[in-house]
Amino acid sequence: MNKMERMKELTERLREASKAYYQEDREIMSNLEYDRLYDELEALEKETKVVLTGSPTVTVGYEAVDELPKEKHETPMLSLDKTKDVEELSAFAGEHEVLLSWKLDGLTVVLTYREGKLLKAVTRGNGEIGEVITNNAKVFRNIPLVIPYQGEVILRGEAVIRYSDFEKINAEIADEAAKYKNPRNLCSGSVRQLNNEITAKRNVYFYAFALVRADGVDFENSREKQFLWLKEQGFDVVEYKKVTGEGIAKAVEEFSEAIVQNDFPSDGLVSIYEDIAYGQSLGRTSKFPRDSYAFKWQDELRETKLLEIEWSPSRTGLINPVAIFEPVELEGTTVSRASVHNISILKGLKLGIGDTITVYKANMIIPQIAENLTGSGTVVVPDTCPVCQGPTKIQKLNDVESLYCINPNCQAKKLKAFVLFVSRDAMNIDGLSEMTLEKFIACGYVKEYADLFHLERYREEIVKMEGFGERSYQKLTDSLEKARHTTLPRVVYSLGIPNIGLANAKVLCKEYEYDLEKLRSASAEELSEIPGVGGVIGASVEAYFADEEHNRWVDDLLKELDLYVEVVDESQLTLDGKIFVITGSLTKFANRNELKNLIESKGGKVTGSVTSKTSFLINNDTMSASSKNKKAKELGVKIISEEDFIEQFNK
Repeated sequence: MNKMERMKELTERLREASKAYYQEDREIMSNLEYDRLYDELEALEKETKVVLTGSPTVTVGYEAVDELPKEKHETPMLSLDKTKDVEELSAFAGEHEVLLSWKLDGLTVVLTYREGKLLKAVTRGNGEIGEVITNNAKVFRNIPLVIPYQGEVILRGEAVIRYSDFEKINAEIADEAAKYKNPRNLCSGSVRQLNNEITAKRNVYFYAFALVRADGVDFENSREKQFLWLKEQGFDVVEYKKVTGEGIAKAVEEFSEAIVQNDFPSDGLVSIYEDIAYGQSLGRTSKFPRDSYAFKWQDELRETKLLEIEWSPSRTGLINPVAIFEPVELEGTTVSRASVHNISILKGLKLGIGDTITVYKANMIIPQIAENLTGSGTVVVPDTCPVCQGPTKIQKLNDVESLYCINPNCQAKKLKAFVLFVSRDAMNIDGLSEMTLEKFIACGYVKEYADLFHLERYREEIVKMEGFGERSYQKLTDSLEKARHTTLPRVVYSLGIPNIGLANAKVLCKEYEYDLEKLRSASAEELSEIPGVGGVIGASVEAYFADEEHNRWVDDLLKELDLYVEVVDESQLTLDGKIFVITGSLTKFANRNELKNLIESKGGKVTGSVTSKTSFLINNDTMSASSKNKKAKELGVKIISEEDFIEQFNK
């Protein structure tokens, strides 16, 4: 591994460790290991004179602006002439060497460095004038903030958001209509944010594809040497192959095979002459430079027959039409379904069962319907939801018609409740991701919690699902069987009663002697008198069990479970009634969770913030000026170290 790759690896590992520690209250490496890696990175930065974005050795502050200023480009940024014909691309190269690279589908950005530091970043804009996004570029995941070269450098590249990050961001957006349509749209909005803290959270990557100027550097008339030099400066350069016209067809084929595995969006290839002087001697047209040429993928169309329209509900009530057709081979894989997206597109295609349609993969990735050759228009939009059989309604937003289930109690809308139910601190059921649960609910396999323990009814359908199979199904079955043997506090927490965490669930179950019927019949007033519970939690519990459907779900669930009571030695509950807050790094415990579990096993409680009810703040740096230390001192809360805790409470 070369030095630059090692620096990227160290930066990423240290960044993940900091995120885990400061944002997620967990440790993935010891302080000693962190310091060792930090020192190694710092030494490499001094040696290479490169500092990468995200390096813990520098801090880039978040900054909000009222607007993005405009700036004219030093040289106009032209579009590229394009073709879908491989032979035409080969003819462009002829006997000359060209660099054939990915045409990334994001937002073009121009970076300027001076005296080794990033001076400014400007978007392509209209090719003449772009928007200044320097603060945002500083939080891209992979650009160097400092480079060894001290002269002025101007380069161009593409800012992109990977498919994996795109899917994660969309998964966090509840409203289907508000989801981003593709990574390019998300990237464009992310790069042009007024607050770069938002940009930082979007994981934007930058890949250099052209060097405009580097004063005083001799590249020996070679585009490739420019690329290699940019790599030495710390930039990620777009992947390329050096070929002549004779090798174009093979190179295009290799790129087309690779695109299926790519995590970054690409809509084609770019060919540019390796000989810089020759390319520049060709000049330009009024629209295009003559030294480069773009290749767009020739969409592979297949004719097939529409078999049915599957109506797929989501957690927001949106019901998406999905076309199911006779399987066809596309770009090396078998395809049998494609999203139709909404009612407007469904009507525009005039779809009908039995129609002859043509399908393709957009950017060689996403199956789409290209055309309906029959156009019967006989598909009937359902007036009831396929999950709950409640009424549906077509709603129009921005001239786009979409179908919604308007039943507020539709099971498809209860996805989040099921996600909590299967989580680790609740029923702890492995193999049931949010995506899998959404599929099971949409297919009608799961309508209430108890249904999860009877998935054998749909075994044949489940093993045929994408991402499933016999092995996955068996693992899920084993996990469900294991989950049947559980405790009442876990069950109470899993129900998703507002304001009830696992610690509160334990308190409630203990108070009512692990008798759920007593807990169900308790009034808010009675519950609020329990130490550590209070009026808000009491009202939440009473309201939950006042609901007839909630009680039916609980009754059905209990029939599936084998409950046991964890035997607790009362003499060991030495921390009963005490509330702790843990902050800072630990040396005696593996991580905060280990210390938290110990405290809770002794009857204590751990919270995230210091209040007047806090008994102790555990911080090895008892004299630090941290906000939690300051708050503890203001409220008279005692600050103790790990050693103090062990001495006083864990002898």
